[in-house]
Amino acid sequence: MTASTTIETAAVRLATAQRILILGCSGSGKSTLSLRLSDMLGLPYVSLDREVFWMPGWRRRPRGEALARLEAVVARDRWIMDGTSPGTLPLRLPRTDLVVWTRPPRRVALQGVLSRWLKFRGRTRPEMANGCPERVTREFLRYVWNFERTESPEIEARLAEHPSVPVIVLRSRREADRLAAAAIEAAAARVPARATR
Repeated sequence: MTASTTIETAAVRLATAQRILILGCSGSGKSTLSLRLSDMLGLPYVSLDREVFWMPGWRRRPRGEALARLEAVVARDRWIMDGTSPGTLPLRLPRTDLVVWTRPPRRVALQGVLSRWLKFRGRTRPEMANGCPERVTREFLRYVWNFERTESPEIEARLAEHPSVPVIVLRSRREADRLAAAAIEAAAARVPARATR
């Protein structure tokens, strides 16, 4: 398991981070947290699903084109990037100031997937590519159910290859709320320091 930092330490890091990577299983709350932190910190929000991987009609973008798009996004000075894709972590981690891994129990992720399907049924979520209406398939539910077994080992291995990048693992929505609140406090504490310079 990759060593992780505490919520308090991660919150201080968030106050100065320019590039934040949010990982997690579908339905784990990573998009919600990404958008929240983007708004709080003033960092441009990047959805890998929308900007890199998917085209209208649930068609996958050709690999070469997707990688070129990803390289261009990663090269930007500032971002908060929402998307797991373990195979692309070697490209993204060297540019990352902090990794936030939303890692709740799988029943929570399944509830998240089903609740967003009910909310957006027949429509496209804001963080998804245009023309990709919300859907739930048996294959997708199987992916969510098996995520810890099939995806997490590769994520852990990739993170271990970049031990200088701090990682905060959030096991619940409550922990995500605590991180956001602590980040606000850390950012507020920095304001007087800037004002006296």
